[in-house]
Amino acid sequence: MKTTFLKGILSSGISIAAVLAISSASLANAAEYKMPRLLAIGTSGTSSGSFASTNGWGPVFQKETGSNVRIVPVDNEAQRYRRLTDRRDLSISSVSSAEMRFQIEGIGAYASMKPVAQRVIWHHNDTPWGFVVAGSSNLHTMDDLKKGKISVAQGEFSPPMVVAVTKALPAYLDMTDEEVSERFSYVSASSYAQSCRSVVEGRADVAYCAPTSSILSEMEGAPGGIRWLPMDRDNKEAWDRFLEHRTMVVPTTINLGVSTARGVDGLASNFLYAVPADADEEFAYNMAKWLHQSFDKYKNTHPLSSRMDLAVFREYLDRSPLPVHEGTIRYLKEVGAWTAEDDQWNQAAIEKMDLWNKARQAALDEARERRIPASHNNEEFMAIMNEHTKGLEHFRTRL
Repeated sequence: MKTTFLKGILSSGISIAAVLAISSASLANAAEYKMPRLLAIGTSGTSSGSFASTNGWGPVFQKETGSNVRIVPVDNEAQRYRRLTDRRDLSISSVSSAEMRFQIEGIGAYASMKPVAQRVIWHHNDTPWGFVVAGSSNLHTMDDLKKGKISVAQGEFSPPMVVAVTKALPAYLDMTDEEVSERFSYVSASSYAQSCRSVVEGRADVAYCAPTSSILSEMEGAPGGIRWLPMDRDNKEAWDRFLEHRTMVVPTTINLGVSTARGVDGLASNFLYAVPADADEEFAYNMAKWLHQSFDKYKNTHPLSSRMDLAVFREYLDRSPLPVHEGTIRYLKEVGAWTAEDDQWNQAAIEKMDLWNKARQAALDEARERRIPASHNNEEFMAIMNEHTKGLEHFRTRL
């Protein structure tokens, strides 16, 4: 990022002596601070990239700080949230931005759980996605999908993928329901591999896939190969419509995965390291500092660890709707990676989260007083929840 911390504070009229004083104080605090004896980090299950990549940098952190690092795989997202925010036997949790939105807004099983404010402490990883076609296809742009009858692969195994092709894709293209029914036919797929492979097998014209998955390497080597349809990251109107349905994905230029996808505009699904909002500021500051300054020592421990670079985090912050911890912010300011504009959107994000927490807690209190079981399967409770949260602005990617 071009703006530096020194330039920023000098523009505010602060002297170089003050800069040196701030830097000296920060160094002193860092020298005095001792990391927790036990650092428990919650991740997805043992087969996930989240677990594997955290196991990559964890031992490096333990060796350098003396903290005993324990990586705790918890496949159940709601259970991991509870352990972070209620039981407090996790210090940090790796969570997708989409899941964090569900936690904040009480969507699904989170509706009956205690609402607890969270903060982002660092970027973990991101998975790129896009729309892929066969190399011999006459489809070259997203707009080409509107020009005739198109068959679209639909992975029945994944609700988000169903939404991506049945709701978000037509919205991106600004198609009416009538136009969708006339021009799109959906080809059911029972697995992710089957859904993606359908374009090289001639069963579908287009599929929604992640270029980092191994099946795409196989498809790239198939006769005729594959191509990706560019989703212009600067087409704000189209992305506004897409985000109505996939609210937390981020427009991006793909630079991971198969060679055919690199340099093509698509989208990314981000994982973040999160902590409760009341996590100690010195802990957050020193974690951020270590994750940044020791990056070269752990970046090659797992392919996803390369996505923990400050530059990737900074790019995500340009789009993120989720509040960042004050300790992380303090460190980012010191290295010139946080601006006055960031303060503004971050404060708005904090206030938005507080409104959701207050409304959801009021709904839980009312349900308890009326002896109505709090469950997302209880229509009576959900009516109370909907009434309290009515009119609140949802979390979604900033464009």
